[in-house]
Amino acid sequence: MDKLRGMATFVRIVESGSLTAAAGTLDVSGPSVVRQLASLERALDVRLLNRTTRRIALTDEGRDYYQRCKRILAEVDDAEAAAGMRRATAQGELRVTAPVLFGRMHVAPLAAAFVRRHDAVSIDLLLVDRVVNLLDEGLDAGVRIAALPDSSLVAVPVGEVLRVVCASPRYLTRAGTPKVPQDLRAHACLRFAGLGAIHEWGFRDGSRKVVVPVAGPLSGNQADPLVDACADGLGVGMFLSYQVAPLVAAGRLKLVLADYWPPPVPVSVVYPHAKLLPARTRLFVDWLRERLPARIALSRPASGRARR
Repeated sequence: MDKLRGMATFVRIVESGSLTAAAGTLDVSGPSVVRQLASLERALDVRLLNRTTRRIALTDEGRDYYQRCKRILAEVDDAEAAAGMRRATAQGELRVTAPVLFGRMHVAPLAAAFVRRHDAVSIDLLLVDRVVNLLDEGLDAGVRIAALPDSSLVAVPVGEVLRVVCASPRYLTRAGTPKVPQDLRAHACLRFAGLGAIHEWGFRDGSRKVVVPVAGPLSGNQADPLVDACADGLGVGMFLSYQVAPLVAAGRLKLVLADYWPPPVPVSVVYPHAKLLPARTRLFVDWLRERLPARIALSRPASGRARR
């Protein structure tokens, strides 16, 4: 059987609510829809729908298969659209959102380079530290720094960032270098609210989660002033790796407690699923996908944990 056609028919049945309605939207006969569904279930050797003359209901297996079919069909649509986009000309306005500091450091420079390459495109950047609904606010694409829930958006992974702990060499000379997370109780901690609770920091010790109460002279909801204070020797800070990478590279900040950092945070470019995605959107997403990983990568320091 034509597996993709069977998947598409199955998805249409579920979303239409009945075999008859699916046949109408597909412009095929009712018996044809029944045959395609039966062939799909035989090929899978599983029942996908419980059906009577009045209603249909997904089985547990059918519910899982439905979600997978939607993703597969979306990928097929995107692949077909991408092939066509290679011949298309990028033009028009592109509206893009990203977190404020990440946007300033990485998205804005790449956007400037993109419009220099594609002079018929203009980009409107919305840099905000909140999750923006792309459809409600008329946006074409966005950068998300988080594990993403299932949604109608297409997500393209472009790398990951780390929650790192750092301090200036001057501060570490004066106050000592923390060796384990619990040592932070004795340190002045600069607390960035963008990472969650400002009165405790979370770490990983192998598979075990460790939460350490922290206190210090400065906290806030914007990373920039806290990172500057950290580089000036005021205390120890926990930040996202991209927020401190230039200062680490310049030697003004030193990474500590690397063996205990929490798991990485994925970074994705998201955009609404559309069968006919504008060339400007697809090209810009590809532009970010190819360039962001190298920009945001940060190497962990060599392990300082004692051998056991």
